Amino acid sequence: MPLEHSRHSKKAIPAGVWTKCDKCEQIIYNKELEENFKICPKCGAHFRLNAKERIAQLFDPKSFVEFGGDIFPMDSLSFTDIQPYSTRIIQTQKRTGSHDACITGETAIEGHPLIAALLDFDFMGGSMGSVVGEKVTVAIERAIKNRTPLLIISASGGARMQESILSLIQMAKTSAALARLHEARVPFISLLTDPTTGGVTASFAMLGDIILAEPKALIAFAGPRVIEQTIRQQLPEGFQLSEFLLDHGMIDAIVERPQLRKYLANLLVYFGGEPIKTDAKV
Repeated sequence: MPLEHSRHSKKAIPAGVWTKCDKCEQIIYNKELEENFKICPKCGAHFRLNAKERIAQLFDPKSFVEFGGDIFPMDSLSFTDIQPYSTRIIQTQKRTGSHDACITGETAIEGHPLIAALLDFDFMGGSMGSVVGEKVTVAIERAIKNRTPLLIISASGGARMQESILSLIQMAKTSAALARLHEARVPFISLLTDPTTGGVTASFAMLGDIILAEPKALIAFAGPRVIEQTIRQQLPEGFQLSEFLLDHGMIDAIVERPQLRKYLANLLVYFGGEPIKTDAKV
């Protein structure tokens, strides 16, 4: 190789080392991003977390015991859009390593037990089909049986179109289960993350005793373009972001990710939860 050419040749940047912030276009070293709770150090934008990342960040180490992992999706309607739904399911399962868009389990935060259901946007946009509805309902029923507080973390594009009416039924199913939870006087904390939209917003996500959200999270039923075309008016700036919803009384608090674990622990103390007893020395 000529000397002149070698002087000016650039080394290729390895894939997976840097990430560009979509909000401020800052280039961030991935290790720094991970250590900062996946928050942009320049503008504070909260990057999306998948369900497994959130479990690792939020709950006590090794406390998460999954249940409902034997519930698998089915292509009951033999639905086809660009490709058969059955093919899309298999491909997404291989890519994500998850069975569907919801993970449920028994866990703890600072020793306080709770039942958790986490939607995963990486799996078909966190869309709610029959499996998500069933797993959320099973989590609610377990919270009632064990009289353990329930936490649902939402990240979803809404109902899963490939399951048609079967996905829409899940709205009523989960809402009815939450009514039973309310009658049993078991606390339900709902955490809304970016994005929480469609049928998920119109059902369990907005039925919490306490409704929290991360900063700048998109929280909506229909998209802004659809609303503007329907009402033929320009929407206010920041409409459908968590800050706008807080100002208008739709949610109770916005909690930044580094403070979220402690905030939830304080809520569990307020609701009367007793820490799990262990043999570990303090």
